[in-house]
Amino acid sequence: MANLHRGEIEAILDGRTHRLCLTLGALAELEAAFGDEDMLALAERFGRGRLSARDATRLISAGLRGGGLDIADDVVTRMQADGGASGFVDIVSRLLAATFGSAPAPKATSTADTKITAAAREERRSPDPFPGTR
Repeated sequence: MANLHRGEIEAILDGRTHRLCLTLGALAELEAAFGDEDMLALAERFGRGRLSARDATRLISAGLRGGGLDIADDVVTRMQADGGASGFVDIVSRLLAATFGSAPAPKATSTADTKITAAAREERRSPDPFPGTR
């Protein structure tokens, strides 16, 4: 079971529950992948509220590896989340909230933007990590 106080979350990918955590090593990996100099730059990057599908893949992959799963980014690109693209946005949002606290909710960006409606947010089991941003 995930321990939110340690920055862990649980997510269902390909029908299996996984623990994700952006450990110090995972954050260092993301700094290198994004070309950021430090964790503050990472937090600012994610705080802009716009993330690409590639960004989401890197975050989820690093979180899975930080949670103890030996997995490559290209494997994560083929995984499915409940709710489709909005499910991935939810995973990234919860992972960032567990890691950095009250960062703004990320928005998926690719060829077609994914928007989570207020009704979809209400249906989520987890509490809204970013109250007041609806």
